[in-house]
Amino acid sequence: MRLLVSVDMTAPEKAERRKADPGSDIVIGSPSVADGVRMWELAVASGVLDAKPRYAYALWCRDFAQTSVVARRDGDVVGYVTGYMRPEAPTTVFVWQVCVSSAAQGAGVGGRMLDAVFAAAPGADRMETTITPDNESSIALFTAFAKRQGLTIDNTELFGRDLLGDEHEPEFLYSIRPAIKG
Repeated sequence: MRLLVSVDMTAPEKAERRKADPGSDIVIGSPSVADGVRMWELAVASGVLDAKPRYAYALWCRDFAQTSVVARRDGDVVGYVTGYMRPEAPTTVFVWQVCVSSAAQGAGVGGRMLDAVFAAAPGADRMETTITPDNESSIALFTAFAKRQGLTIDNTELFGRDLLGDEHEPEFLYSIRPAIKG
């Protein structure tokens, strides 16, 4: 049995701790259905994510909580990763969205959340996601994840403009997997 001890700090103590180690006060865990609303708010506030209806986030938290995580600071959700196990590839966790609030960016929260999703995904030995070619921060995030995990990363175009329309950049499938030996 693991015991968690919480120490109540004053606001100045919390601010000082954040300066010394940004992200040290952020806890990564499973989402609850109630977290869906805050996840939706973060997606909308990001200005770049394709935000779905609130209902979709609540449903995601209900059905895919084992392969999704939230990051909390002082109880407030400041980031999330949504993922699911691919039915056709049962050892592959697919990451749909990664979102970190502006207040929590730069503290390694995105990477910590990806590590947590990968560790919790039942039987996963590989990860997939799609990224548009202009999304340098996501490319860097997933490349760093692959390096930390000792995995290989490659990409191919999955959905082109012919499917997504001229107003949408193509989506490249990033496959992160064990290196092929031999």
